[in-house]
Amino acid sequence: MISLALAVRVAIALSTQGFFQPDEYFQALEPAHHYVFGYGHLTWEWVSPAPLRSIIYPALNIPPFWLIKTLGLDARHPELLIAGPRVVHGLLAAITDIGIREITRRVLNDAFVSTAYFVSLTSLFHSLSLSRSLSNSLETSLTTAALSYYPWNNARSIQVQSTRTRMCIVFAALACAIRPTNAIIWVYMFGVLFLRLGHRLSQGFILIRDCFVVGALTTLAIFVLDSAFYGKPTLSLLNFLRVNASPVSLFYGSSPWYYYLSQALPILCSTSLPFVLHGMHLAVQNNEKNLKTMFGCIFWTLVVFSFVGHKEWRFLHPLLPMLHLFASRSLVELYHRSAKAEVKVPREKRKSAISKTFSLPIRTRDLCLLLLAVPASIYVVFFHCVGQIKVMSYLRSLPPENLASVGFLTPCHSTPWQAYLHRPELAAPGRMWALGCEPPLGLQQPSEYKDQTDIFFEAPLEYMQTHFPSRVDTSYPPSAFPSSVPNVTFVETLQVMEQSSRCWDLGWRHEWPQYIVLFGALLREPGVLDLFRNQGYEEVWKGGFEWEGEGQRRGAVRVWKHIR
Repeated sequence: MISLALAVRVAIALSTQGFFQPDEYFQALEPAHHYVFGYGHLTWEWVSPAPLRSIIYPALNIPPFWLIKTLGLDARHPELLIAGPRVVHGLLAAITDIGIREITRRVLNDAFVSTAYFVSLTSLFHSLSLSRSLSNSLETSLTTAALSYYPWNNARSIQVQSTRTRMCIVFAALACAIRPTNAIIWVYMFGVLFLRLGHRLSQGFILIRDCFVVGALTTLAIFVLDSAFYGKPTLSLLNFLRVNASPVSLFYGSSPWYYYLSQALPILCSTSLPFVLHGMHLAVQNNEKNLKTMFGCIFWTLVVFSFVGHKEWRFLHPLLPMLHLFASRSLVELYHRSAKAEVKVPREKRKSAISKTFSLPIRTRDLCLLLLAVPASIYVVFFHCVGQIKVMSYLRSLPPENLASVGFLTPCHSTPWQAYLHRPELAAPGRMWALGCEPPLGLQQPSEYKDQTDIFFEAPLEYMQTHFPSRVDTSYPPSAFPSSVPNVTFVETLQVMEQSSRCWDLGWRHEWPQYIVLFGALLREPGVLDLFRNQGYEEVWKGGFEWEGEGQRRGAVRVWKHIR
């Protein structure tokens, strides 16, 4: 059964064709590519005066990159640079499926294990996100591993299970190292464990001591690694929490308090949602202590996250295995209720009335509902937003002599970068550029700030008429200042602008590139299509579906080349 999880997750990882979140590339693959090969785009979180990101998660991609480089395969088979990390993250994703079997066995019993395993393997959101190089995905696997070692039995046995409890603490600490906000889950879970110990003060002391020691060692290890990576003393965990608790996080969008209830939970659970809710009802109704602890953890995490303005579905991903446990509780219960009712049915009709499908204690009607997630999973793996990935394959296929420069007139971070392209000739400054979206660092009123992407899409034609030369230089020189670098000078410049003009145009200067990557929506802006044609550009490639995406990411991905 373990091999099935490994096979499924690695297969999904290698088969995924589409784009989901920029962090998959710019917070994981790009830093590792930059470290191994010496080039790649580092976003503001990596180059700001107080770096927010730890190298610990991107470091997982360094071994496959290093091995491919050492074997000299990166030049001849650059596609291996995509496949290598995907195998790593597929294997890590399988920890979630394997871990949920152990959690189910310990929280419920063996009768529920196969159902929980099935629900996990067929999860739509797992298919979309779990095998990707997203920190939330590894956070989910580590959280599941920690929960599998959590002392679910009576607190009196914690001394016997001290080794297991320490393993739980270690995995919890690793999850917090990957995503510091994971501590919200463990404040609750270890708080409940401490309260269950009651007057057993010596055991409570051991729990607190172990948490402190493991947490301190983890923090020290991260400090050493990050300081070595950045070349200066750096505590990225503190910087991450400080910035994400500030208004800067709202720059990337804010949602109402009920967002997680109205959007995230339905999307995460998809077809298992009715069974999740029913399972929660059963847990409360029957006073099932372990499931009620899980329910409390889910409720607590939702409440805390709901107070944070910036919200995303994937932030709740670590809760999904627990939600699947509630679904399995419901599915097995409904199956056995039907089995009892079947006694009143004549023997010759029983087989058609209910069957234990594929040795799973799931009613056929419930199985059909769950399996609706499978075609949706096939879509998100093979067809969703594929143009944003395939465009890099197209550019990579071009001979070096026919790829002098590339400009991305898209919303920032709409495609992967050098980790998927791997073209050192484009690593020189200004040879390959994209519109920036640096946040309002150091501003008193960040809500009034506009980044380069905002300014461009407010008036694309005007931007290109003022920031590009009047004619194309057919030698396609590098752009002098295509986007901002969020260093100390950038922060000081924004502060000066805030006190004076409040004009956020930093005077970017572009050269017309040989290739322009854009979404079809840009061509519908007044005057843009005529400008491209007058400058001698023609469309040479198109990928994805025109109806996909929203706003400026609609109309499929296009590549225009300067022809004359």
